[in-house]
Amino acid sequence: MEMLLFGIWTLLTLIPCPGAIEELFEVSVWPNQALVEFGQSLVINCSTTCPNPGPSGIETFLKKIQVGKGLQWKEFLLEDVTENSVLQCFFSCAGIQKDTSLDIIVYQPPEQVILELQPAWVAVDEAFTVKCQVPSVTPLENLTLTLLQDNEELHRKNFVSMTVASQRAEVTISVRAQRENDRCNFSCHAELDLSSQGGGLFHGNSAIKLLRIFEFSQSPQIWISSLLEVGMAETVSCKVSRVFPAKEVIFHMFLGDQELSPFLFWKEDTAWANGTVRAMETGDQELSCLVSLGPMEQKTRKSVYVYSFPPPILEIEELYPLAGTDINVTCSGHVLTSPSPTLQLQGAPTLSAPGETVWLLLTAREEDDGRNFSCEASLEVQGQRLVKNTVTQLHVLYKPRLEESGCPGNQTWVEGMEQILTCVPEGNPVPALECTWNGMIIDLEVPQKATQNHTGTYCCTATNKLGSVSKDIDVTVEGLDKGVNSTLFIIIVVLGVGGIILALYLNYRPCKMKRKKLPYRQKKYNKEEEENQFAVQQAEKCNSHNC
Repeated sequence: MEMLLFGIWTLLTLIPCPGAIEELFEVSVWPNQALVEFGQSLVINCSTTCPNPGPSGIETFLKKIQVGKGLQWKEFLLEDVTENSVLQCFFSCAGIQKDTSLDIIVYQPPEQVILELQPAWVAVDEAFTVKCQVPSVTPLENLTLTLLQDNEELHRKNFVSMTVASQRAEVTISVRAQRENDRCNFSCHAELDLSSQGGGLFHGNSAIKLLRIFEFSQSPQIWISSLLEVGMAETVSCKVSRVFPAKEVIFHMFLGDQELSPFLFWKEDTAWANGTVRAMETGDQELSCLVSLGPMEQKTRKSVYVYSFPPPILEIEELYPLAGTDINVTCSGHVLTSPSPTLQLQGAPTLSAPGETVWLLLTAREEDDGRNFSCEASLEVQGQRLVKNTVTQLHVLYKPRLEESGCPGNQTWVEGMEQILTCVPEGNPVPALECTWNGMIIDLEVPQKATQNHTGTYCCTATNKLGSVSKDIDVTVEGLDKGVNSTLFIIIVVLGVGGIILALYLNYRPCKMKRKKLPYRQKKYNKEEEENQFAVQQAEKCNSHNC
């Protein structure tokens, strides 16, 4: 019996007391720092040093699945982690329970960074806002937002003091617009620093926004005549001043519903457009100019009146009459002219009443050759008097003449000097001229050095389709040693040259003759009827005049 009691006592001394067991086993959790991205999963391992643990597990409000276990450990999968939480891991050993906690921190990197410029186009000296927001980011106290203007820091904000649980970060500033801000690039940079929680550094950037600055304080102006003639091209100009940037101004110009195609110009703070307008309908119409720059546009209008006023009609019964023929000249308004114009015919005694035709009867004379007749129409439109003219030239046909003024009968040459026989005929058509001396046809274009042998009588014949005429010209050659001093010689030369120039001028153009035979140029005369009416008269030869 004593031996039995001794054995029991010995066994009891070998069993440790509860306090000793509690001090001997430990509970641990892995990982010791839990940083998980929002919505992702996390594997947790709980373990103990107890050789034969009792009940064990984890306590959390998160969804958990046990994925593995051993004698001294258990492994759990936490799914869809979206909130920060504290997890408890516990084990019991010999009736004693121990636990340890794990702080689970959820983070969400700034993947979406949104920058807004309000408005995108800003008038000079007006305020605009730069707003940056990150819709989903966690934890906010580790976030910094930086606003940038052309890569230079404009504003910085952190969220350390944020006490309200939120996943949205936002920063807004107000800036006053200046011209130098035009076309500046604005952006936002987000930085989430989790290095203190055992994580890394996360970055996010917004898209770049371009800021436009403009100035458009004055209304455009239109320059064009208030009267437009139907069918006629007119230039219209639309201009706007104190505008920035001038080269980006857009112009649209209209005449009624007809859009024009203007050419655009700009210089410094002024922009303008020039276009061509052609109205096809008469009456009141509206010309408009729409100018736009960025979000702004201004429109200006101008009323114009479109009228029809073709030139008056001038009719001469015969443009190439024979001298002595009676002809009618009439002046009338065009049928498209509205209202009817007042007409005046040059040479007619009085003005016509509006809408009436003016006429004139005259007898064509030689001196009427080349005469211009003018038909003038006068029309009052919108208080303005408009005038249009139609001019027609009369050509009177007459026989050749050799007048003393153009073809002197006595001519004096100076021996040794270059001389030309002076003879310019008159007539219409322009006569051909042929001059002979000693039976030879001379060239009136080529000067010849005068000698005593050139003294004598020359015969010149002028011919056109209406007839011919001849004239003898006596030429005297005087030497310088026969009473002609140097002064007189100079006077003679000057007078001779002046006479030639005057004669050529009076007959419109110089004579041009071929070598040995030089006909004068004739005006083009294409009327076959007149050629049938008048026979070509042949010039009489000089020998019939005893030349």
